[in-house]
Amino acid sequence: MNAQDIINTVSAKTGLDPTKTEMAVGTILSVLEYEAGDSRIAGLFNSVPGAEDLAHSYDVMAQGANGGGGLLGSISSALGGLLGEKASALVNGIAQLRASGLEPDQIKQATETLLQQAKIAAGPDAIKEIVDAVPGLKGQLGLNH
Repeated sequence: MNAQDIINTVSAKTGLDPTKTEMAVGTILSVLEYEAGDSRIAGLFNSVPGAEDLAHSYDVMAQGANGGGGLLGSISSALGGLLGEKASALVNGIAQLRASGLEPDQIKQATETLLQQAKIAAGPDAIKEIVDAVPGLKGQLGLNH
């Protein structure tokens, strides 16, 4: 399984077009990389060719990644400053996904499908460790993992 396989599966399960799905999967992977840390995400990146490049293509901490301006950008910047870099990666990621036009239910479904595919590729223990390292993920996205 490679990153494109995951994108295809997420697209099929969510009904999102492939371009929007690629952005969603890349953004979620970027959030997980920042939030869980390199040591935890390495197993997933090693198991899914192209996943690391995809995460870096949609880097949630890159300058202007949170949409730059507007209310969401201001809120993201303010919360990021208050909560630190780790929290701001999650906040930036959600802001980026919402700014792209995705609804909360679509974000949740894309994240859950991505995590299901990641469990197949990297193993359930590796993904549990990643999800457990990102306590805000479940609350922000309403995940059942």
